[in-house]
Amino acid sequence: MKKKIWSLFICAVIFSGLVTGCTVSESKASSEKSKEKKVTLKFYSHGTEESYNWKKTIKTFEKSHPTINVDLVVLSDKGDTQEATKKLDLAAASGEQMDVLMFSESATYAQHVSMGMLAPLDEFIKVDGYKVSDEYKVDTKINGKYYALPGKFNPWYVLLNKDHLDAAGLEVPKDWTWDEFMEYAKELTRDGHYGTYFHGPQDGSWMEYMRLALASESENSEFITADGKPNLDNPLFKKSLAIRLKMEKDDKSAVPYEDVISQKLHYRDEFFNQDVSSILIGSWMNTELVGSDQYPIDFNIAVAPFPKNRKTDIGGYAPVTTDYMAVAANSKHKQEAYTFIRWYTTEGQIVQGKNIPSWKMVKNQDLKKIIERILSGTKYPAKVDKESLINVLANARSSKFVAPVPYQAEIYKVINEEYERLIFGEQDIDKTIKACQERVQQIIENNQ
Repeated sequence: MKKKIWSLFICAVIFSGLVTGCTVSESKASSEKSKEKKVTLKFYSHGTEESYNWKKTIKTFEKSHPTINVDLVVLSDKGDTQEATKKLDLAAASGEQMDVLMFSESATYAQHVSMGMLAPLDEFIKVDGYKVSDEYKVDTKINGKYYALPGKFNPWYVLLNKDHLDAAGLEVPKDWTWDEFMEYAKELTRDGHYGTYFHGPQDGSWMEYMRLALASESENSEFITADGKPNLDNPLFKKSLAIRLKMEKDDKSAVPYEDVISQKLHYRDEFFNQDVSSILIGSWMNTELVGSDQYPIDFNIAVAPFPKNRKTDIGGYAPVTTDYMAVAANSKHKQEAYTFIRWYTTEGQIVQGKNIPSWKMVKNQDLKKIIERILSGTKYPAKVDKESLINVLANARSSKFVAPVPYQAEIYKVINEEYERLIFGEQDIDKTIKACQERVQQIIENNQ
């Protein structure tokens, strides 16, 4: 009997050991499986910690997505986009892991799409069940597909010296046309300062100043059309040239182009030193609106929207810069990479709190908080007309995206050259337009 009991006891111990062993093995396997599911994304960006608040932003994402780690690679300590692009391409050529890529310029974004470096996002978007145009203010579609989602939203606007406005008896415009902008500049040209300053074109850069009236439109706002044809016979290109010519030559309300180039003037100096009453510029200036150690100010600043062409037009359209958040074509973690960029371009923009988001679902109170946070970090926050800034940013719109062509720089150079012939009196507007149209057409044909 004792022998039988002892045998049963031994069997029980063995069975218990087997069960325990199985449980430990299963637990270990489950743990290992859990570890296998956790992925690390390599995220390449030009943005610095100071400008993008990455530590807090990424930490918040990882907390809500525990199976995804984000390994940030800052490509330029200065936030230099050209340096960042060169390093990104070098990393790609070296075969380094790439999952999330960030581009600050439409031309660079389009170039990397044509290089086959970016994965289309349409299937992910379809599964999520939303329309990009319903969710975001910036269009990122190229050749019928989405290769990026937009992050920040930096529309152009008009910065105004409010003290100069008050002295001239002028109100802060909430909605205005190019004709009204020109009238304001005339009225503001007094007491030794100009009404406005145009920072471009310069050696084929700052070409926004060559498409003023074009950029006020909802579509067809670039120098070439969506199907790759010259857009320089567009009446609004002629209007853009006429604005520049009239303000400098007839009204004498804009700083002469010759001075801009020969004296290497800069928009920050011109505006903050009160040599001009207004500047057309991008809203990356939000953090500099009310001065800094380099530009201490003792005047008040207001903000007006980018002018429109006709009183009956829907206002708010302007040149816009954004961050194009993309998934690398060779990423082994495309779903996770998409999850990150979708979160970053929506909730993540509010968490980051450094820029105005492209996401349309941002509520007005959140927008106000972001603007207040941006201004609180400036030198003299009480000097800015906060309500005018909120009004402009809340109502700004982006034109339909026209993907830049690989030979964009050649087109810019030609337009810049012909503009100089116009502004220096070597040819009239009609000859300028004809020369631009013909030369750009030739560039297009040479690159086909």
